[in-house]
Amino acid sequence: MTDALKRLSDEGVAIWLDDLSRKRITSGNLAELMDQQHVVGVTTNPTIFQKAISEGDGYDTQLTDLAARKVTVEEAVRMITTADVRDAADIMRPVFDATDGRDGRVSIEVDPRLAHNTRATVAEAKQLAWLVDRPNTLIKIPATEAGIPAIAETIGLGISVNVTLIFSLERYRKVMDAFLTGLEKAKERGLDLSKIHSVASFFVSRVDTEIDKRIDALGTDEAKALRGKAAIANARLAYQAYEEVFSTDRWSALEREGANKQRPLWASTGVKDKAYKATMYVDELVAPNTVNTMPEATLFATEEQGDIRGNTVSGTYEQARADLDAVEALGISYDEVVQLLEDEGVDKFEASWNDLLKSTEAELQRLAPSEG
Repeated sequence: MTDALKRLSDEGVAIWLDDLSRKRITSGNLAELMDQQHVVGVTTNPTIFQKAISEGDGYDTQLTDLAARKVTVEEAVRMITTADVRDAADIMRPVFDATDGRDGRVSIEVDPRLAHNTRATVAEAKQLAWLVDRPNTLIKIPATEAGIPAIAETIGLGISVNVTLIFSLERYRKVMDAFLTGLEKAKERGLDLSKIHSVASFFVSRVDTEIDKRIDALGTDEAKALRGKAAIANARLAYQAYEEVFSTDRWSALEREGANKQRPLWASTGVKDKAYKATMYVDELVAPNTVNTMPEATLFATEEQGDIRGNTVSGTYEQARADLDAVEALGISYDEVVQLLEDEGVDKFEASWNDLLKSTEAELQRLAPSEG
């Protein structure tokens, strides 16, 4: 059997799993995915935790203890999620050590309700880093307007960051600038830049979902010819921006101090449209020094039917720009779409967080000890 996942790794794409649960940890499944499917990292978000905690009884023991202590639902959620991240980080630690901190990383997101509050986001990032207390953690901060200065400040404190919810090329450039600013702050504070790592999570499939919807509404043959092209074009142009920023004199000065490049991470790589090949957002985004975080279904689809044929990004920029220009020419506003997706992304994670609070509160009440 051809090992598409190994070929993907060999091309310089780190394979991370976009999922985590207590069951995945305790059953040995996560360790198995590392061993057999070349998984070298884990990403989480509020939706993933809400699903994990609402399914099965894997959290009952911890919830029973938390209920006995009469903790608040907010504290319970943080104790549960950071416990999972801590345990996953311990499982991933050999990869972290073997790659000198590059991989073996587990991400945990700041409270999404803080997405538009810079100071609160930084405070939350510091608290999460302290709570998890593992060197191979990444704190996820959304790339909102308020998130950009929070990213710079958090990196400047020596905390490694996964920047999430990036949709636009303009915002991605601001993210990279914030990363460099953070490294410069860390250098001023005398911190070891070689210990600071970051990825920038550029969301893929949601771009096609929104633009394809608008293409279908137009209904012309000219429009339909562009279905499924915008997301890949957008991501490829993001990689072009990455190549530009990390070849500047500003970056070179930091690299001489031991700094690590902020890798582009392809997120939301499960296809939403069944008309598309399940591995489309893997096959077409192969480039060195990137991360692809996959839902389990996409991971196994890539293993079975991935078409890994070398670098599929470099040299595509002219066509990618033409594809986005053609979409714009249809009257579909790129700026409008990416802002909508960012707003929706924050709203969805906030809704998941609220659902997580509600379901955890119900579990605490169910497992609360009877008085007496």
